[in-house]
Amino acid sequence: MDPADTPADTLADECAKTAAGLTVPALLHRNATEFADLPALTTLGRDDTRTWAELRAEVTELSCGLAEIGLEPGHRMLIMMSSRPEHWLVDLAAVHLGAVPSTIYPTLSADQMRYLALHSGAQVLVLEGAAELARWRAILPELPQLRRVVLVNGTEPGDGDPMLVPLSQLRSIGRAAHRSDPDAFERRWREIRPEQPVTLLYTSGTTGDPKGVVLSHHNVIYQAVALEALVAVPDHAPSVAYLPLAHIAERFLGVYNPIYRAGHVTICPDPTQLVMALRAVAPPSFFGVPRIWEKMAAGIQAQLATVEPAVRAAFDAAGALALQAYELRAAGQTVPDELAARLAQADATVLRPIKSSLGLQNMVWAGSGAAPIPVEVLRFLAGIGVDVLEVWGMTETTGTATINLPERFRTGTVGRPHLGMRVRLADDGEILVRGPLVCSGYLRGDGGVEPIVDADGWLATGDVGTVDEDGFLTITDRKKELIITSSGKNISPAQIEGLLRAHPLIGQAVAIGDRRPYVTALIVLDDEFAPQWARARGIADAQLPDLASDPLLLAEIQAAVDAANAKLARPEQVKSFQVLPSSWTPESGELTPTLKLRRRIIVDRYSESINGLY
Repeated sequence: MDPADTPADTLADECAKTAAGLTVPALLHRNATEFADLPALTTLGRDDTRTWAELRAEVTELSCGLAEIGLEPGHRMLIMMSSRPEHWLVDLAAVHLGAVPSTIYPTLSADQMRYLALHSGAQVLVLEGAAELARWRAILPELPQLRRVVLVNGTEPGDGDPMLVPLSQLRSIGRAAHRSDPDAFERRWREIRPEQPVTLLYTSGTTGDPKGVVLSHHNVIYQAVALEALVAVPDHAPSVAYLPLAHIAERFLGVYNPIYRAGHVTICPDPTQLVMALRAVAPPSFFGVPRIWEKMAAGIQAQLATVEPAVRAAFDAAGALALQAYELRAAGQTVPDELAARLAQADATVLRPIKSSLGLQNMVWAGSGAAPIPVEVLRFLAGIGVDVLEVWGMTETTGTATINLPERFRTGTVGRPHLGMRVRLADDGEILVRGPLVCSGYLRGDGGVEPIVDADGWLATGDVGTVDEDGFLTITDRKKELIITSSGKNISPAQIEGLLRAHPLIGQAVAIGDRRPYVTALIVLDDEFAPQWARARGIADAQLPDLASDPLLLAEIQAAVDAANAKLARPEQVKSFQVLPSSWTPESGELTPTLKLRRRIIVDRYSESINGLY
């Protein structure tokens, strides 16, 4: 069925039929049976490729081992581990029990780790090694529901702590259990149903408390089926996994989609080696957060600045052809044969070598999401022959809810609704979505799942946008107060600001970082306490404009920022700040009558100061 010639509703119905009844364990069983000898998982630079048959055999042992140490259907399991094969294996092992794995960021603070462990009620915790265990040691006594801690590296049996189980020992336990009852593993996974949870992902909430998004087998498999129907990549395609598995994009693209497509995942443990990984794999599709694409564009521009004039002229001429064809496609027009022929020649001689230097020469679909990307970057990349197409969604929509496609896209928009999804705007412009990609709900503290849709199935996303006459969605604002950095990290500004305001010298603070590489802050002194603090230290003429630049006061503010950072994950920490010389009031416009921050006014008014922080 050709998606270009098939009505979306008909195609969505076909996707629903294909996904019906499938679970992740059923697909892994299919892969190990029908594609046993095909490569499944490799680590960049290592000779450790696992075939689908080998991968499932390891999952079987680990799943049986987890069952033996008490992990049961419905239990939650937290994973704090880098991107490595064992991460995939232990995650899938839990899924085959009907348990719910949840990867959490290794950058979390102790308070955040404690919150997630208590909220999830995790019975098993999987850690990479001694360094991670040291961070958890003080928290473990506060987790009465926790049964075992599995260490991938580190401790050996008999070290004196009965709670600790080395992964090697877990394998041995599972191997023995499987030999004793070889049918138990098969029975357990065959009882799993599509509507059951496949993972739990914590995402930042606007109040600072993370929310546990529960995704089902049907959510992730339908996403894979729908993506296959829209984007024609080869069967068993290779891919690169470089984002944390706590991120919905990598969890889908690095785990579930390759299982559905029986693809070959190459793990890139160090994101700084991403281009090396792309060169080695040359995948037909790739999803990059905006910062990745921005760095690629900047790297090419830096190289072009040093080439001979004739080389630069050849690039400019080829880029103009590629950009002309791109603009025609974006407008829904056909590229003339004459232009296509000239572009093919320019691509072969000029552009393809540039794409090959980035590992993008085989690209069928290149996506960007998690945060807005500048149109200028999109146009520059189009000029080297790489059409980067924006998507939009959230963890709650299993990642992509709208999508631009190679044959139908519009620059500056995030595309049209994904197959089976519906999008409409509320009276205030908030984007509402409905469809098979909407998650089951949020995990409650009692272990239940709280639905997040209204009576008609609509999810209020918190984003504000517009929809044009052809159905393309443009994101114009964010109703919820949430920072999304240029690397796609979701951060609650309210949490950061609350920690900063805990110091009596700080009357107001606003965290900055949306579309930026890191978080900074504008700080306003408390106009009553600050002068008192200054006089007590012998600072004459203690007025706010002077205090804002006083070295002693700035040192105290730095100490307050450091104290706040100690309670925050690394991506949330304030890297730099500026103390402003005047107060914020409703009358001056930075605050509402109820003393809430008017963020847009603040960002506009202090844009010069903010730019100076970067």
